[in-house]
Amino acid sequence: MEEIVVKSSMHDYTISMGEGIRSQLNGFLKKDYSSILIVTDDKVGNLYLDDVLAGFNLKENIFYTIIKSGEQSKDIDTFYRLHTIALEKGLDRNSLVVALGGGVIGDLAGFVAATFMRGVDYVQMPTTILAHDSSVGGKVAINHAYGKNLIGNFYPPVAVVYDMETLTTLPKEEVRSGYAELVKEALITDQASLNSVLEANLNRLAISQLSIHLNSGIRTKSFIVQQDEKEAGVRKYLNLGHTLGHALESYHGYGKLTHGEAVAIGTLFALHISEDIFTIKLPYEEVYSWMNLNYYPLNANLIEDSDALIKKMKADKKTVDTKIQMVLLESVGKPVNRIVSDEALKDYLHSFSKRLVKA
Repeated sequence: MEEIVVKSSMHDYTISMGEGIRSQLNGFLKKDYSSILIVTDDKVGNLYLDDVLAGFNLKENIFYTIIKSGEQSKDIDTFYRLHTIALEKGLDRNSLVVALGGGVIGDLAGFVAATFMRGVDYVQMPTTILAHDSSVGGKVAINHAYGKNLIGNFYPPVAVVYDMETLTTLPKEEVRSGYAELVKEALITDQASLNSVLEANLNRLAISQLSIHLNSGIRTKSFIVQQDEKEAGVRKYLNLGHTLGHALESYHGYGKLTHGEAVAIGTLFALHISEDIFTIKLPYEEVYSWMNLNYYPLNANLIEDSDALIKKMKADKKTVDTKIQMVLLESVGKPVNRIVSDEALKDYLHSFSKRLVKA
């Protein structure tokens, strides 16, 4: 089993990665809790909820609730309903919330924990590749109609328990979604990391290869968040590809594109802009070819409404004084923040669209 310790201003926590550890959750808890509420969705719950429950001897204070899977559930209504369930089950300030699922469950249940009775402990139990990113760093949130993750907090878990076996049941679109974040992390790390990730064929992915990439991605993220826990500086670099990515998710409706598929397009867009602004050659073609080989939806029609997308980008959390800030690359491993004007963004969306069509 692999363990990575993340230091936080509130408390340190350990990311434990292994196979078959989902039924050992009780052993990762460092204190006794008055009650435990497991939050999962209808897909993950059918597969793994019983395994997690089997790890507890006393079940009278172990509760669970199952929500509908998908980004649409990360809303204010589901958030409120989970608070109601916690109150009805008698949870108190010494209770624990367990987030069993992907990024949606982690963000949603984490935000419930951050706000229930002004904050209770929670554990992240990620079951997707994508959640390797969202479960680390303590960002918890729900969506607003104006944009993604606009209502939230920085609130670290007390533990992350990552059972690699749960990744073997992922559908292809979820594998693509998760690997988009691994590409992002590799781009802000170094060329060797990027080369390793781009060697992966997602149609015949070995767990051993996935483990290496996940370990590298988690270490990159944990290194950055320990330097900048609340995104005042270098943590913003983790948003490479997310300015356009979040706008695409919001504009097209949550669920049409997975988060990672939208981020993949956003990452190519960031590379496209970076090459022009810094007059350099970046691995745009290599990343595009890998994404195309692995069936990412690199469709120019998705970005044809530039005015609407720019409006969505202005709702991004990184926007300051209505000026859109983007994470760009001066080179692989050297991310920077830059303000890009609306006029320039419109031109870049147009030229990027043409570049996608030609590819």
